[in-house]
Amino acid sequence: MTTVTRALECRAQRVVLPGGERTWTVLGRDHLPVPPVEEYLEYLRVQQCSPNTVKSYARALALWWEYLEQYGLAWKTVTLEDFGGFLNWLRTGNGPQVTSLKPGAARFAESTISVRLRAVTSYYGYHQLNGVEVSADLHRIVHGRSGGYKPLLEHIARRKGRRQAVIRVRRPRPAAPPTLTPRQIERICEACARWDEEAREWRGSVRNRLLWSLLAESGLRLGEALGLQHRDWCTGRGDTPFIEVVPRDNEHEVRAKSGYRRLYISDQVDRLYGEYVWQLCEAGADLAVADFDVSFVFVNLGREPRFAPWKPDTVYDLVDRLRRELVGQVPEGWTPHWFRHSHATALLLSGVPVHVVSRRLGHADVQTTLNTYAHVTEDAELRAVADWAKLTAGWRAAQDAGLIGPC
Repeated sequence: MTTVTRALECRAQRVVLPGGERTWTVLGRDHLPVPPVEEYLEYLRVQQCSPNTVKSYARALALWWEYLEQYGLAWKTVTLEDFGGFLNWLRTGNGPQVTSLKPGAARFAESTISVRLRAVTSYYGYHQLNGVEVSADLHRIVHGRSGGYKPLLEHIARRKGRRQAVIRVRRPRPAAPPTLTPRQIERICEACARWDEEAREWRGSVRNRLLWSLLAESGLRLGEALGLQHRDWCTGRGDTPFIEVVPRDNEHEVRAKSGYRRLYISDQVDRLYGEYVWQLCEAGADLAVADFDVSFVFVNLGREPRFAPWKPDTVYDLVDRLRRELVGQVPEGWTPHWFRHSHATALLLSGVPVHVVSRRLGHADVQTTLNTYAHVTEDAELRAVADWAKLTAGWRAAQDAGLIGPC
C-alpha cells in the first residue's frame, strides 16, 4: 500500500476583519468557510482567545477536515476508530485501513500531534451541545487516581469524578528550556551597541540593546515587550524604576497574554531607556506622533513607516543577523524567548521563591513554573547564572513579592 502524499486542499486562511483585526478560518475544497468549524472558531473569538490560539486551532481543524474529505467521512458520525486513524494519518500520511510495514519519517512531532488532537476534541466538545453523539464518547468519568501521588483535594474530586480523554497522545517528556549564560547575553548586547569611553557616547543601535537587556532583566515575552508604550515605563526618580505590562490590542497581533503586572528593573536598564528616548526625540519621534506617551517604545528607525511599532518579524530578522555575526560565541538556534528562560532560571537559583518567579513571569498557575523549570539543579554553569542574578539587584524581588514597598 502506498502513502497519501498529495497536497492538502482544505486550509487555514487568515482573514482581516472590517475593523482591521486579524483572525483565521478554515476553507474547504470549495474554497468556502466550513460552517461548523467557523461556528466553533467564532466561539473562541467571543471567549477572547488570543489570535494565535485561533490560528493554531484553525490549522488543526483544517487537517481534520482534509482527513474527513479524503476518506469520505461525515464529521457528525465519526467513530473513535476514526480518531485513531486520524492520529495515524498525521504521523504517516497513511489511510485509516493502512499499516506500514516499514517505518518512515514522521510528518509531525508527537507534541504537535497532541496539540492538533486537543483542538479537534475541543471542537467536538463544543458541538456536543448541538447533539453530536460522538462528542460524549471522547471523554469518560473516572474516580480516583492510579499511582502513589494524590492531589491535595483528591478526596473531593473523587466524589464527582473527573473527565479524562479516551484518546490521548503520549507526549515526550519536555526537555529543559534553553538558556543563555551571562557572557552570551553580554555578547548579544555588545553586538548591538557599546559605550565608547573616549567619545562618551553609544555606538550602534541603543534600541536593539535595550530590547535584549529588558528581556534578560524582566523575563518578558517578546510580544509583551513590543506592546510596551512610553506611559508604561515608570523611570526612577530616586526610587525603583519599573514597567507596567498592560493588556491592549496591537496592530501586529502582539499582546500581554497574562494580564496586568508590574515589574521592577535595574537602574542600568532605566538609564539605557533614557538614552534611547533622547535619541528618539533627536530623530523627531516626539513631533511625528500626536501623543508620545501612548506611542510604542520599540519602533522602526531605519525603515518606513518611521516610528511605527516594531514587528516581531523584523526582530527575528535582527536575530538572524546576530546569529551570523556571533557564530561560535552564542548558541546557534537562540531566540528571544531564551532570555525569558534565562531570567527565570537565574531567579530560582538565586533562591527567589517560586511563587514570586511565577508572578513575575505572568504564569496563571505556579504549577506551570514548577513544571517548566523542574530541571533547575546545582549545576556549575547554572550557578554562574545565579551569581549574575544576584549582581543585578535592581530586580527588587522582595518588592515584587509585596514584602516591602517601593524605596
